[in-house]
Amino acid sequence: MSAGHFDSLRRLLPLAWPVFIGQIAVLSYSTVDTVLVARASANDLAALSVGSAVFFTVFIGLMGIVLAISPVVGQLFGAGKLREAGDELHQTVWLALALTVLGEALLLFPGPLLDIARVGPEVEARVRGYLLAQAAALPASLLFTAYRGFNTAVSRPKAVMVLQVGGLALKLPLSLLLVQGVSALGLPPMGAVGCGIATAIVMWSQALVAAVLLRRDPFYAQFGLQEGGLHRPRLQALKQLLKLGLPMGGAILIEVTGFTFMAIFIARLGATPVAGHQLAVNLIALMFMMPMALGNAAGTLVAQSLGAHRHAEARRLGWHSLEIGMALAFVLGGLVFFAREPVLRLYTDDASILAAAMPLLLWVWLFHLGDAGQTIAAFVLRAHHIATAPMLIYALAVAGLGLGGGFALAFGHLPALPQDWQGAPGFWIAATAGLVSAALLLSGLLAYVHRIEARENRRDALPAGAEH
Repeated sequence: MSAGHFDSLRRLLPLAWPVFIGQIAVLSYSTVDTVLVARASANDLAALSVGSAVFFTVFIGLMGIVLAISPVVGQLFGAGKLREAGDELHQTVWLALALTVLGEALLLFPGPLLDIARVGPEVEARVRGYLLAQAAALPASLLFTAYRGFNTAVSRPKAVMVLQVGGLALKLPLSLLLVQGVSALGLPPMGAVGCGIATAIVMWSQALVAAVLLRRDPFYAQFGLQEGGLHRPRLQALKQLLKLGLPMGGAILIEVTGFTFMAIFIARLGATPVAGHQLAVNLIALMFMMPMALGNAAGTLVAQSLGAHRHAEARRLGWHSLEIGMALAFVLGGLVFFAREPVLRLYTDDASILAAAMPLLLWVWLFHLGDAGQTIAAFVLRAHHIATAPMLIYALAVAGLGLGGGFALAFGHLPALPQDWQGAPGFWIAATAGLVSAALLLSGLLAYVHRIEARENRRDALPAGAEH
């Protein structure tokens, strides 16, 4: 790496590592659940896979809309407009509450998605119980997302990290008690449903602590967040958040929907294939924390630089973060691939589940490379308030090539291709191709945005009439 790359890395790391630790803690919620449930039964693991896929489809799409606060507040913070930045948090709270209504309806009535999965009655009952618990968690999850997005934008990720790590410390014993039960206390084993109940308790605890911090931590006083109650909703501010947030949420929803329908369609193949798929998904989610942390840091610094009108710095930071992230993803993916057997045995010793998961690990490596590229490029584009074009790219690459191609491969609709590309590997092959395509297209879009912006900056710097 050049001296410029090292300088960019030096600025990215203080913002990236707390996000990385915090998101690892959050993802460890599902890792804890997966490990505990994998040792309970294949039906509970299948229910966790399908139920978590449905929940994350709903939550992450709504979360993406709420996270529009980050690029908006980032530019305001860079421009020194602190009280305006604080008001955006109030507006985002209103947005989160409105989105909760939509999310609850989807979680409480999951019938259409469960019909697609065609799971057996035992698995379906567990899935419905899990989603009921997650519906209780949703309001707190979205409100905490607003707190997280605001703190990320004002370069204060450690405040979020502390609450997320604290949440993990609470989640571990709760899940253990509720999944396995305690006969001495008359608490029966609840399997996958217990995981959902534990998550709901953790999310409400985090949201309440965050609300107390906003009112009492002196840092937030400069944003006017400790004066009076919740501001009235402002239509113009909500429109701005939705203008950016809807395509952000749409892009994230398309990406996550790919995972959701992978799990749902693989569920048709039986409990063992979907259990193997769940292990690979959990690995991908853990690995994803690295590019997501870098992307968050890059988006924050780029938005602040744009708000302060330091456009060349914004372009340099954005591009360097993409290059650094791709290099790290190549190394991390390789390490997981070459250590695939001991890594998978951390989850389970069930030979049939291991056999289902093992062939997916090469694709996990390649998938992670594409995932890193598209994630960081998307964060930097959002800092420029560009979200609609990325959403269209996701629709083409992830939904079209990834999910559509995966269905054709997995269920033998392309018989000329190798037979070992059928089943769960078919979905992973096509999903990898989709994400690599998205990474290339988003990187190309970012390069185009940089060129247009540089040309406009040069023109603005010319003396009046010089361009003639």
